[in-house]
Amino acid sequence: MDISKPLAELLRPGNLAEYVGQEHLVGEGCILKLAIDSGNLPSVIFWGPPGVGKTTLAHIISQKLSASFFTLSAINSGVKDIREVIEKAKSAEGKSILFIDEIHRFSKSQQDSLLGAVEKGIITLIGATTENPSFEVISPLLSRCQVYILKHLSADDLRKLIKKALEKMEISSGAKIKLHEDEALLRISGGDARKLLNAIEIIVSAIKPVDGIINIDNAISGRIIQQNLSIYDKKGEMHYDVISAFIKSMRGSDPNAAVYWLARMIDAGEDPLFIARRMLILAAEDIGIANPNALLLANACFEAVHKIGYPEGRIVLSECAVYLATSPKSNASYLAIDKALEMVRMKGNLPVPLAIRNAPTGLMKDIGYGEGYKYAHDFENNFAEMEFLPSDISGSVFYNPGKNTRENEIRNHLKNIWKNKYKY
Repeated sequence: MDISKPLAELLRPGNLAEYVGQEHLVGEGCILKLAIDSGNLPSVIFWGPPGVGKTTLAHIISQKLSASFFTLSAINSGVKDIREVIEKAKSAEGKSILFIDEIHRFSKSQQDSLLGAVEKGIITLIGATTENPSFEVISPLLSRCQVYILKHLSADDLRKLIKKALEKMEISSGAKIKLHEDEALLRISGGDARKLLNAIEIIVSAIKPVDGIINIDNAISGRIIQQNLSIYDKKGEMHYDVISAFIKSMRGSDPNAAVYWLARMIDAGEDPLFIARRMLILAAEDIGIANPNALLLANACFEAVHKIGYPEGRIVLSECAVYLATSPKSNASYLAIDKALEMVRMKGNLPVPLAIRNAPTGLMKDIGYGEGYKYAHDFENNFAEMEFLPSDISGSVFYNPGKNTRENEIRNHLKNIWKNKYKY
């Protein structure tokens, strides 16, 4: 056993007979197996959760078809890299397969550069994605591909993998392994083969044999995985701990920490659109009216990253993160909508004051709709004092301006026009 390789890699199957799961696709007589056996596989996109065999299936297909196999990373590859692969495929003998993992992270221009080669059959594209390709893959490319949906592995599938893994680990450890309970392992895996195999490798390596036997039960599995959580699930740590640190650094006005945590996510291969979405939320929630341009810049960042992707997208993300971190902060708008929602839930649907109701018909005018409405632009300074809230909650304050330069000006303006009505 090659101990330099992870268990998940050592157990990677080399053919469909060894492949575990996805019987609805690769079982006897099923659609994908028929296509593979015919040797006429079209370009395909495998859509499914992590650790269900998308990459493995791509490798098996390339071996079955005796095809040249090229891989590209959506994080580190640009249009230039795609063109280089296409040129190599043109000169290769027989079929050429280009496998792109996490194809949803390719920008529009990167996906566009694949179209000609896919359409002409220069390459057979196999894309893998955890995201709905209908939203993340451009329509022209999607129309040239067959989409296959891969499912979480079943308990029976996972137990087959557990059996293979323990047999392999017995060889490497030199000890007999007795698994008394497997519920914790199944729960830890979440239907993800890679998580399962990583967990087994960590657990077996952490237990010292007693009389040549390694005993594993649910309690032992849970305790060891909890102790090794950051090793076991780096993606989980990245999603929950690092994104939290990133957001809190920007909220705390520390651009240096914000850029560091951003770099951690980029280096780990985080989806740039996920990062951009979180900055959009922060711009509205934590900066708000203190600097309205923050939301505009965050939205422009999202659009730019969606167009160009990695690696250049890192520059746009960094610019936005620094801008948000160094902007004045206010959560007044965020608090305002939550207070207003609380009032709605408490008071129900209060009637709209007659003066500000719409009156498109004569009958509505006759019964008072719109009567007494003052058109603000007909008055000095474009303001006319009148009641806009339902009478039951007249004078309620939902928006309380924050203590920053811009909102201090807003507070003074509101106090000037509304006098003592809202106690600004």
